[in-house]
Amino acid sequence: MTNSPAIGMIADVIVERGPAAGPRVPLHIARRIRPVLAGLVLALIGVLAAPPSPASAHAVLVGTSPAQGSVVDVAPDRVVLTFTEGVNPIEGKVRVIAPGGSRADTGEERASGTQLIIPVKPNGARGTYLVTFRVISADSHPVGGAFTYSVGAPSPGGPPSAGDSDGSATPLVTASFPIIRWVGYVGLLLLVGSVLVLALLWPQRLERQGPIRVIWLGAALVAGATLLELAWQVPYIAGGGLGSVRGSDLREVLASQYGAAHLIRLGVLGAALVLLRPIVQGKGWGADRVLLAVLGTIGVATWSVSGHPSASTVPMVTVIADMVHIASMSVWLGGLVMLVAFLLPRASTTELAAIVPVWSRWATYAVSALILTGVAQALVQVGSVEALTTTTYGWILLVKLGLVGVVLAVATFSRRLVVPIATGTEGAGRRLRGIVVAEAAVAALVLALTAVLVQTTPARSALSETTAPTVQSALLRDTLFTLTVDVRPAKVGINEIHLYATTPDGQPSDIKQWQVRASMPAQGIESIDATILPITPDHAIGQIGLPTAGTWTFTFTMRTTDIDQSTVSADVMIRP
Repeated sequence: MTNSPAIGMIADVIVERGPAAGPRVPLHIARRIRPVLAGLVLALIGVLAAPPSPASAHAVLVGTSPAQGSVVDVAPDRVVLTFTEGVNPIEGKVRVIAPGGSRADTGEERASGTQLIIPVKPNGARGTYLVTFRVISADSHPVGGAFTYSVGAPSPGGPPSAGDSDGSATPLVTASFPIIRWVGYVGLLLLVGSVLVLALLWPQRLERQGPIRVIWLGAALVAGATLLELAWQVPYIAGGGLGSVRGSDLREVLASQYGAAHLIRLGVLGAALVLLRPIVQGKGWGADRVLLAVLGTIGVATWSVSGHPSASTVPMVTVIADMVHIASMSVWLGGLVMLVAFLLPRASTTELAAIVPVWSRWATYAVSALILTGVAQALVQVGSVEALTTTTYGWILLVKLGLVGVVLAVATFSRRLVVPIATGTEGAGRRLRGIVVAEAAVAALVLALTAVLVQTTPARSALSETTAPTVQSALLRDTLFTLTVDVRPAKVGINEIHLYATTPDGQPSDIKQWQVRASMPAQGIESIDATILPITPDHAIGQIGLPTAGTWTFTFTMRTTDIDQSTVSADVMIRP
């Protein structure tokens, strides 16, 4: 096939051999682009180098102090929420409402490890308090909720009202996100497919106006979707609708990793369009290939670092896998669009004989990469058969896999037509076009499901919401320190202990030595020492093995200076 004189002649006129000969970007344009490129690279590095959060997309609340629905004798000076991962509080969306309806918190909430600490005004009134919160998890998705506790006794009239300011985003906002994501993906594949085909597979005799319009359409869709995602992210994070957006909410989104990635994407798009001008003008591969490759890599990375892959248990693996996944999708589907819309209807038999085998190899490589990276991400984001079969994410993923199987079956038929087309068999091109149209239609559904998956809680995290470990929390006061204690999973076996110490006035304490013991005097069980590892002067973690269920008495001895130390204790219920 490759020795055919006709095919060899057409291969010479296809731009696939043009990169080495095409004109380069003018020097003055290159000089302007390179500083922009350097800035984009540094910006992306800054996003990737941001302090990592404990990895597990979508944080899950696993414990509170005071405990949900509990009645405490003395009003606490803080409320502590414990999550499965680190979170960031949203300004104005974390509140403690006193029984009379006034604010009991001081408005100075802070995140510390997996905990959200909410200082509360001292000497609080008796009655029921309402705690409402809205925080951002590691994958840029908001997590909200509420719970109550009472001081002295529950309020006769029930808990106070929080008003409507801390609710979730409106249905319009949440329902629009997958559509906007889908539009962005469509724009990316149109842009990538048009550029690749024009640069490497376009016969010189054919006019370029159609593909050029597709390039501009793809760029417009990417830019528009990026701007809409930024705009929609504000009410999605802060709650409410587009009309309730505050300036502080917008600043918070733009300063986040999500916002930085989207701004970088817009910069990459502008720089890439400048470099692509020679192709748009029909001058062959005139742009600097290295600069375009770097820009393309940065652009694809902005999708990966602003979603689930960046918050997985192995972010480097999932981010790289997602980048390859998105790039392969763009090459495959973008090429299909160009094949159906332009090449199959317009190219001659001899031109198709040179084009189709090359495209067939591209599609094979792209689909293979899609499958491999998709499997890698599924293993991380799903984690178990139970999560795959019992969560929304898992169900959507199964449907997506089924459609991918259909696409692969259709692609198998299309590959069988490569040889007939290359040998000039009559009608082969028409049959190939029909099969490719079907392949592209099913692939569009796969793309839509991908956009929905991006907004869906990953299966591993969704499952943890129902199987999250129980956390027993206690707030212990002494003249030397105030100690917050978390014991998880509060059941027989190995338990983790998290200790957070502050001074009586609420400042981080400096603990010189930590000692933790647990005993069960009623059962005649002597003290068991916990293994404690100091992390910071005010934070330590440890482990302890508890052999039986029941009420254990934990004793905490803290030394704050060479001569000052004190001991506090708390009863902790351990389940079987």
